[in-house]
Amino acid sequence: MTATTTSSAGAELKAKHRAMWAFGDYPSVADEVIPSLGPVLVEACGVRAGHKVLDVAAGSGNAAIPAARLGADVVASDLTPELLERGKADAEAQGVSLAWREADAEALPFDDDAFDTTMSVVGVMFAPHHQESADELVRVTKPGGTIGLVSWTPEGFIGQMFATMKPYVAPPPAGVSPPPLWGKEEHVRELLGDRVDDVVAERRMLTVDRFGSPEEFRDFFKATYGPTIAAYKQIADQPEKVASLDTELADLSRRAFEASEGSDAAGTMQWEYLLLTCRVR
Repeated sequence: MTATTTSSAGAELKAKHRAMWAFGDYPSVADEVIPSLGPVLVEACGVRAGHKVLDVAAGSGNAAIPAARLGADVVASDLTPELLERGKADAEAQGVSLAWREADAEALPFDDDAFDTTMSVVGVMFAPHHQESADELVRVTKPGGTIGLVSWTPEGFIGQMFATMKPYVAPPPAGVSPPPLWGKEEHVRELLGDRVDDVVAERRMLTVDRFGSPEEFRDFFKATYGPTIAAYKQIADQPEKVASLDTELADLSRRAFEASEGSDAAGTMQWEYLLLTCRVR
């Protein structure tokens, strides 16, 4: 394969990713389903006033805006301009000031050692080439600075959702790694290597109480969440597959609801994620 062809294929892949995250209404997922994850990461990273902070694959800013609210000098970067525009409008409405920059997580347009903290909430995990993204996280972070990540685990609810959708979508191009691998501590340690130390990794549960039924969860994600919308688009002309995926997603959610029965969190779902922080050497 020639370099020109490879470059063309890479550009096409990025265009597909950009379009996928523009589908639906991801900011509603961030605001209504996972709003606590951003503040959790900002706290874990020890962000303070005056820190220079980069939020990679920031979406509409559910970590960037809380960091800026603390007085940090924040740049929110994302491949999808539609998400940045929504985030910018939300920040302005809240009276919070930060910069918004369209950027590829695998080729960040920032200088070496530019940020005190580089972070990502279930964002960088979706960049297709994990090592390239990890290299960029390290490159733009100052020595002694913090990298902080929240990623869905393969075993958790969202990891299971991707496994459920996998048979209904075309296989990814060669070299593209599954997003939930970022939820495995050993995978992230391997990506970052000996360039970081003071690694702290913890599996946590996010309590999700947005949905009243399995069907409500499924229909909400069908309408708002880019990867789910993309999966249904691929089978739109195959009604039997649409019906099958409808059933499987509802069943997945039903099992999550049933796991909470009899507990103080009855009627909720528990979504596992990996919270990882480290310092650049």
